Amino acid sequence: MARQLRVLLVEDSESDALLLLRGLRRGGFEPQLQRVQTLHEMSAALRAQVWDVVISDYSLPHFSGLGALSVLKQSGLDIPFILVSGTIGEEIAVEAMKAGAHDYVMKGHLQRLVSAIERELREAEMRRDSNRTEEKLRYLANYDPLTDLPNRNLYYERLEQALQSAQQTQTPLALILLDLNDFREINDTIGHQSGDLLLEQLGPRIKGALREGDTVARLGGDEFAVLLAGANEQSAISAAHEILRTLEEPFAIGDLTLDAQASLGLALYPQHGADKDTLMRRADIAMYLAKHSSSGYAIYSPERDSYSPERLTLMPELRRAIDNKQLFLAYQPKIDLRTGRAIGLEALARWRHSERGMIPPDQFIAIAERTGLIKSLTSWALNAALAQSRAWREQGLMIPISVNLSARNLHDVNLPDQIAQLLKNHDAEPEQLELEITESTIMADPAGALDVLTRINRTGVALFIDDFGTGYSSLAYLKKLPANAIKIDKSFVLNMTADENDAMIVHSIIDLAHNLRLKVIAEGIENQDVWDRLAALGCDAAQGYYMCRPLPASEMTEWLLESPWGLRPSPRAVSRLETLPLEER
Repeated sequence: MARQLRVLLVEDSESDALLLLRGLRRGGFEPQLQRVQTLHEMSAALRAQVWDVVISDYSLPHFSGLGALSVLKQSGLDIPFILVSGTIGEEIAVEAMKAGAHDYVMKGHLQRLVSAIERELREAEMRRDSNRTEEKLRYLANYDPLTDLPNRNLYYERLEQALQSAQQTQTPLALILLDLNDFREINDTIGHQSGDLLLEQLGPRIKGALREGDTVARLGGDEFAVLLAGANEQSAISAAHEILRTLEEPFAIGDLTLDAQASLGLALYPQHGADKDTLMRRADIAMYLAKHSSSGYAIYSPERDSYSPERLTLMPELRRAIDNKQLFLAYQPKIDLRTGRAIGLEALARWRHSERGMIPPDQFIAIAERTGLIKSLTSWALNAALAQSRAWREQGLMIPISVNLSARNLHDVNLPDQIAQLLKNHDAEPEQLELEITESTIMADPAGALDVLTRINRTGVALFIDDFGTGYSSLAYLKKLPANAIKIDKSFVLNMTADENDAMIVHSIIDLAHNLRLKVIAEGIENQDVWDRLAALGCDAAQGYYMCRPLPASEMTEWLLESPWGLRPSPRAVSRLETLPLEER
């Protein structure tokens, strides 16, 4: 079947145009051809419709091939441009190629024109694919794909700009941090997808309560931030009241109706700080104070800072917990999508407090990051993971364990030497340890990260880029990183069977990684449909509750031995697997 081809021909000879048309048809194309002879005709044609290729004679009475090329470049369109001439010489051809022409063909060799067009069409499609991927990554660098609101990166950028403007004009500003009360229970009770539907509706509600120029951003999870340029204390309180009022109306989630309550923390410039980090920290303190306030919001107060959020009082206790080995590691497996077997474990820090029970990692990890305890926590995690790896090896269970690194770890120039020494202390091969670093952590200091990661890579330890897609890594920089794999953030994976935009993002990331010879691990797999979709897209491995929740070492040992997903399932496990419906396996 003939392939459609939209050709813009810059040519003054009608007979030459007919010959070219005949040659294209013999080559398997069905051309839709428009012939132009002047700059104005060509400009009008480029504006009028989309073209697959521009073919131009080199010499015309009132125009030239190089002039046509200049018109195309000025239009900003990425269309293959091929010169066809009976008089062009080698020097002119080289000049044209340097100016941006994609190829040149002598008029007596129109058969070569067909192959040149086919090649340039393929390369143009590859450029478009690359540009689409770059555009998606640029979007993901600044926006949250679930809510389409600015993300943490863009919010911080706007806050920095607003502070500079406020300092120059001597005007106030306010920021509000907001999170939902009991959102974890909502996810646990009705599922992450329903929780995401709630967050999708929450963004427009907050925006609707504010002025046109105010910024609303999703920082992650159920945490949102508002930037109110020019706002004093009274107008910030009014905005908080308006936000809380809009949340009083129940949210419709499928067949369910949910009431959602929020806690708002307010911080003001210049009263509460002159830089973004101080203001954010104090708004965070106010937000946790708001959880104990009947009004639903709180303004930062220095007098109340000593009684700041409960999680901040955990700092000295966390230090003691690390020193006294009160923490433990839970392990979640990574499963090969082709074989259905475990190929690695991620080590996750857990804290079972003697009085408060299990403390969520997002609370004590944040404290560790903020206070510098993260280095001690990472050292503990590396030691504990390698000790457990040795215990499993002695039981005949050979499986790599990955440990997460933080931004502060990447500033530690001694980290590569420390890792090498730990491997030696635990008699471990480098292949038995993997390290995970979030994309946003790497991009916070790309040069420093590259130096430390390169030195770690020389030890033979594999490096994974975690939460990929939530920060923007240029393709050029990504190629430089000594990474072995990327992990697609679960925010894209959870809804990919229901949201084609998420599915396209996942597909693009998988293709991008494979083109860079990187493996791909998807996080957040919660059902068979997502598993099947990822397998069809060529994803390499998966991690999520569908296969296994994080388990302490003793339970993970049993899982590795008994589970159909494990390393060497027992006959009893295999027999059970064969009797299960596919969706329950």
